[in-house]
Amino acid sequence: MTIENVFDVAGRAMSAQMVRLNTVATNLANMGAVSGTEEGAFRPIRPVFRSEYDSAVGQTGLATVTVDSIVPLDRAPERIHMPEHPDADADGYIFRASVNQEEEMVEMMDASRQYQTTLEAVSTLRTLMARTMSMGQ
Repeated sequence: MTIENVFDVAGRAMSAQMVRLNTVATNLANMGAVSGTEEGAFRPIRPVFRSEYDSAVGQTGLATVTVDSIVPLDRAPERIHMPEHPDADADGYIFRASVNQEEEMVEMMDASRQYQTTLEAVSTLRTLMARTMSMGQ
């Protein structure tokens, strides 16, 4: 794998955080989803990140992150007795997605802060590069 420059590193990091934000949005969108079976109930998902190193990491020192996979959390859905619900099983139970709204909000804030920090670093780098170029004129 070849990582061209620090902008490539930042772009991949920002892309990984966008995937993280999308998984949070998916979890929040399915927070109230119900199913008639435990297997059919929505389970919250999280991205799994992996470090990727430049093929010439010894010379460049560049590394970045990529999303390796998106996996469901090992969390059982809530079992709720609601016999009048059309999806209820034979015993009158439905299964609701076990999404924790507070946990998702923390995850969203952390991902957006990391995205913003990377964006600020790139912006600062561009400003410094522009100043360096103008010094030679």
